[in-house]
Amino acid sequence: MGVDSIRADVVFPCLDEREALPWVLGRVPAGWRAIVVDNGSSDGSGEVAAELGATVVVEPRRGFGAAVHAGLERASAPFAAVCDADGSLDPADLPRLLSALEDGEADLVLGARRPDRGAWPVHARLANAALAAVVRSAALRHGSRVPLTDLGPLRVARTDALRGLGLRDRRSGYPLEMVLRAAEAGWLIAEVPVRYVPRVGRSKVTGTVRGTVTAVRDMAALLAERRPRLGRPADDGAPRAAASGLTIAVVAKECVPGRVKTRLCPPFSPEDAALVAASSLEATLDVVRSLQARRRVLFFDGDPRAAASRSSTEFDVLAQPSGGLDSRLAALCDAIDGPLLILGMDTPQLTRAHLAPLFDEWQGRDAWFGPADDGGFWALALARPDGRLIRGVPMSRPDTGRRQFNRLRRAGLTVGELPTLRDVDTATDAEAVAAAIPETDFAAAVGRALNAMPRSVPDPTEASS
Repeated sequence: MGVDSIRADVVFPCLDEREALPWVLGRVPAGWRAIVVDNGSSDGSGEVAAELGATVVVEPRRGFGAAVHAGLERASAPFAAVCDADGSLDPADLPRLLSALEDGEADLVLGARRPDRGAWPVHARLANAALAAVVRSAALRHGSRVPLTDLGPLRVARTDALRGLGLRDRRSGYPLEMVLRAAEAGWLIAEVPVRYVPRVGRSKVTGTVRGTVTAVRDMAALLAERRPRLGRPADDGAPRAAASGLTIAVVAKECVPGRVKTRLCPPFSPEDAALVAASSLEATLDVVRSLQARRRVLFFDGDPRAAASRSSTEFDVLAQPSGGLDSRLAALCDAIDGPLLILGMDTPQLTRAHLAPLFDEWQGRDAWFGPADDGGFWALALARPDGRLIRGVPMSRPDTGRRQFNRLRRAGLTVGELPTLRDVDTATDAEAVAAAIPETDFAAAVGRALNAMPRSVPDPTEASS
């Protein structure tokens, strides 16, 4: 399998797991690469792993964190996973974790262990539960939610992002440090239940009380060191969004025939579709001009000269970067300092009244969300814009709005809802919206497009009934 075809790398920290490796490596999903890190084995585990086709990395420095770190240094696939090599966890569960990551539901997905009888000693289970509770409490005190029930080793994240956390622990505190650093970075953390069975052989950590005490000591020291930094205080001095400090950004595409509103064609011609799009955009800009704002932005995909001529001096023009819509909106959030309202250009029926709740000092909310009736959203307002709240949410799907709304809620934000509006995506949408706002330029543009449509001519040879 070529390197480019590898979907994810799975790092297996390994110390004397010769007996378990055949089953473990045989359960690695197709398209995933196993990286076995031999952490000082004396039973030939490294040789067995190599014979079974795994990439073997030798890390003589003992410690779970040292082994995982060495494996991540070798990883090159877009996603990286960590899994024990002792047979207690099933690598075949990893695609379920990755699915939550790819769907934009989280930035770090953990396998929450559901143990079979005898798989998890009581002393280890109690210690794990206590540490998870401490992390949750610390996060809540600082205004974040970390839905953590298990510090287990099965986990998946994007490779570059995981390496970018700069984890330093090389002992048993590594799993906890990953969660803490991810929470500090504003990552969304999710859990997926996984089966946990008795391991092959004796555990070096949870199999003995001494091993568990050592692990707890490592994690407790790490938690004491980093607890003051965890999360962001709910009352950290950052003001709630108010109209006077608000940036309003309209996400727009240059209205060029054949490039904009292509779903209107047919029955509309590309030229008429472009005129309908232009009138929708202008209606949106007119509403934004009437709103109180610190800054107005046209987030533009197209020739900047066209943007400048349309927005005059009332709007700053920011060019949309390349990439999917989620990454472009994330880039916009990261570029704006202070509260931000993002609007699309597809709701010409928008009025000041639709946005009235947002301008009432945001009513103590962290965010406002405007759902569209096709399952998307037409507005998103954030008191503290952060690209991580959008990046990775799948766009242009019937469940996009639900996923985006859930992303905000899982991040611990209080979210208010704006009215549901109809996006103009199809000719049916255009007719319905035009009928709702008849005395407008948009309705006139739609009327002209409808009148220009070719009409069927009755066949004169067909006998009348």
